[in-house]
Amino acid sequence: MMDVASLLKGIEILEENRPLSHDHNIQGIAYHSAKVKEGDLFFCIKGYKTDGHKYLLDAKNKGAVGAVVESIQDNIDIPQYLVSDARHSLALCACNFYNHPSKFMKMIGITATNGKTTTAFMIDNILENNNFKTGLVGTVLIKVGDEQIASDLTTPESLDLQNYIYRMKENGLTHVTMEVSSSAIELDRIAGIDYDIVIFNNISREHIDLHETFENYVALKSSLITNAKKGSWAILNMDCEEAASLVNKTEANVLTYGVNNDNAMILCKNLDLSSGRGKFTVEISKLFSINGYLYMNQSFEISLSVPGYHSVYNAMAAIAAALICKVPIDVIQESFLNFKGVERRFEFIYENDFKIIDDHFANAGNIDVTMETLNFMKYNKLHLVYAIRGSRGPIVNNENAQAIVTWAKKLNLSEIIATKSADYTTEKDIVTDEEEAVFSEIINSSKLKLELYEHLSDAIGEALNRAKEDDVILLAGCQGMDYGASIALKKLKIMNPSISEDELFEPLKHRVCGIE
Repeated sequence: MMDVASLLKGIEILEENRPLSHDHNIQGIAYHSAKVKEGDLFFCIKGYKTDGHKYLLDAKNKGAVGAVVESIQDNIDIPQYLVSDARHSLALCACNFYNHPSKFMKMIGITATNGKTTTAFMIDNILENNNFKTGLVGTVLIKVGDEQIASDLTTPESLDLQNYIYRMKENGLTHVTMEVSSSAIELDRIAGIDYDIVIFNNISREHIDLHETFENYVALKSSLITNAKKGSWAILNMDCEEAASLVNKTEANVLTYGVNNDNAMILCKNLDLSSGRGKFTVEISKLFSINGYLYMNQSFEISLSVPGYHSVYNAMAAIAAALICKVPIDVIQESFLNFKGVERRFEFIYENDFKIIDDHFANAGNIDVTMETLNFMKYNKLHLVYAIRGSRGPIVNNENAQAIVTWAKKLNLSEIIATKSADYTTEKDIVTDEEEAVFSEIINSSKLKLELYEHLSDAIGEALNRAKEDDVILLAGCQGMDYGASIALKKLKIMNPSISEDELFEPLKHRVCGIE
């Protein structure tokens, strides 16, 4: 409960229509009419598919005592506060309502096209192993201490996000790691959050259909760094041109890392990926100070328990964050040895006569790092099962197909098993005729053989029938392919009844999504 004056503090009100008294107590905030409770203030949000102003009467009938609007609704007798941007106002009001909970914990925000989830989990694992009480907000789940909640969005809506952070503060958590999507930045979901560490890992051509141009996408990602407060830390990947360009464009302290760039402050050296799991030396090459502690001319070894070339980059970002949080090096090393990875991020789900790797393969940048890892590995033949991205537009499918064709030449890949995943996609993920046509045209114009399956289960079954000793099956793609690992292991059990079921399904034991 909070009085109107305190709740609306910092909000630019353009007009007040039958306003409430300043000391009137608001019981809660809602942006969805179905969630309105007696005494709430309702925010009319204009979304991509609908307009919250259409539901103002419903909100009033459910007990809303006032509304924040972008256009006054004269036909509805309810106090209304006119603002230019209801989304931004919602975020600031949510901060006010929960008393700015992010100010009471060390907040770590990560933005990237690829690797946000794994980096967040790596950092959380390190901090937890150092006996910090940690929270996590991301694509897979939201962790409030020991409680885990399945995620609907990479970064929740501002009101929900502030509620989670408030609960974390009330539970005595000290460190919170969260993924920050470009949509979350554009839609003001993170407005008002007080970040202590911000990280920019990489960027590639994803979400172009949503943000219209690559330049817009870069600007949104970059704003997490350029808007960082003085005294905070910005961690930048010097191998990424866009991230490296921000070194002198932030008031934050800057800590850089690199795998292929010797100008970074923290370097990855002697990288060995022959087994698929990275081993490397971390060298601190340039002097930097954290709260009076000096780092320079130090080196230490890291062995990753999770596979992938991209995991090396994610680990370097996590190491930088851990050093800023003053985690001892031996704790960092031990944390990577016991880190089990994140589902569907170059995840080994079967390692016996042949290997099955599960990867979300979302965009061209992600495809590049996934295929580059395979290029380091030793195996006989690669069988690629690719789930075409549905309802994501022709651009991303065009670019994904182009990336697959490019890597096919390097990996001696002669055929693609593609699927529309019609047996597992929901309405929002259905592959359109245009998306299928764009993908098929590019693959067919190359020398690759394309086999297109309507159903995911049929495509995976075909790959399993072809796999021989020392081969690799790559289950690649988003949406419907979330269920690919479960389908593959069930089919393997049918094909080989003598396999121990407990051992076979162990990789899926803690999965949140993709389980039937």
